[in-house]
Amino acid sequence: MSRRYFGTDGIRGRTNTAPMTAEIAMRVGQAAGARFVRGDHRHRVVIGKDTRLSGYMMESALVAGFTSVGMDVVLVGPMPTPAVAMLARSMRADLGVMISASHNPFIDNGIKLFGPDGYKLSDEDELAIEALIDAEPQLADPREIGRARRVEDARGRYIHAVKAAFPEHLRLDGLRIVVDCANGAAYQVAPSALWELGADVIAMGVSPNGLNINDHVGSTDPAALRAKVLETRADLGIALDGDADRLIVVDERGQIVDGDQLMALIGRSWHRTGRLKGGGIVATVMSNLGLERVLEADGLKLHRTKVGDRYVVEAMRGGGFNVGGEQSGHIVLSDHATTGDGLVAALQVLAELVGTGKRASELLRQFDPLPQLLKNVRFAGGAPLEADSVRAAIGAAEARLAASGRLVIRASGTEPLIRVMAEGEDDALVREVVDEICAAVTRAAA
Repeated sequence: MSRRYFGTDGIRGRTNTAPMTAEIAMRVGQAAGARFVRGDHRHRVVIGKDTRLSGYMMESALVAGFTSVGMDVVLVGPMPTPAVAMLARSMRADLGVMISASHNPFIDNGIKLFGPDGYKLSDEDELAIEALIDAEPQLADPREIGRARRVEDARGRYIHAVKAAFPEHLRLDGLRIVVDCANGAAYQVAPSALWELGADVIAMGVSPNGLNINDHVGSTDPAALRAKVLETRADLGIALDGDADRLIVVDERGQIVDGDQLMALIGRSWHRTGRLKGGGIVATVMSNLGLERVLEADGLKLHRTKVGDRYVVEAMRGGGFNVGGEQSGHIVLSDHATTGDGLVAALQVLAELVGTGKRASELLRQFDPLPQLLKNVRFAGGAPLEADSVRAAIGAAEARLAASGRLVIRASGTEPLIRVMAEGEDDALVREVVDEICAAVTRAAA
């Protein structure tokens, strides 16, 4: 069944353009509320947001939608996505909602929904909500309209939960850490958590104005973090994205470390200490072959999924894994969180740094990655991947790579982009086939 509203990570789009309008947001609240009003208890939804200007508008519209169908609303303000998932579960809520477009620029926004267990909704629930969005809402009796209230101590609750994921016998004393919060949802909680654990914290990307989220800061643009690490001679740099569910690290030499290396570090460490479950880790088709090889050398397996952290989590739950994630830095550690949590993942890296006494540059290079190149081609409409010319270009590239490499070509689930990735032993060949496919997509989309 085709989807009209939901993509791979909730509902997302340009603000004040469908589906990211106040009207549709209110209908989403009514539809999700109707879907999760079950039983005769007083129903509750927890709503958080990042720092986008449009967050105020979307928050108000969602409050109107949920309360109109009889659901009470708890507002926690700017908070990381994993905090909303955690709070929804701890507050015994029926739903959690995060208003965020993650790593996208401020002009976009999105709606992510979590069930009472803190996990993102199933396909079944999303499709049911989609059907209800376009249906006439079942409004509550005037006596049963929901109430809204703000919880002022939500940040403290999340910081406490995050710190519980860090080994009790360790501290961050003596470590100078630069943390880049992307002018996003973690701008208060991330520096505070690190400081409380003893670190010398240099915070950047902590001055949100509604328009500067992810603007030359954060995990998708770590150049500023790299410069700050080198300038301050820091031991480590931590970059989060707009809603703080992904992590990229910079070592003391200014080298950028992606999610594949971080998953290898955490997974192998947990394996040595007997904490790793499932006999390996879960990652997507985008993860480097080098990750697969280093895990195999330790007798571990890499279970691959489609792109999207929801698919990673589904595989983790189905296979009993407790470490999984994406090369982009979504890292899910199910012993501590139900979704990607950049700060929790960062603390696992820091625990290794403190526990081994090694410098970050020694610790974080877990494997030598194979040459890999990803390029995005933006398109205005249509289905360029279905064009005969594009299929021919893909077939030719697969033949050239043969057994020495692989292709991953897909349409983004959150933006009008075709993502073209190639990986192989021959760097020059990888670049050639990516450029050839991108050119074919561009011509087909013209």
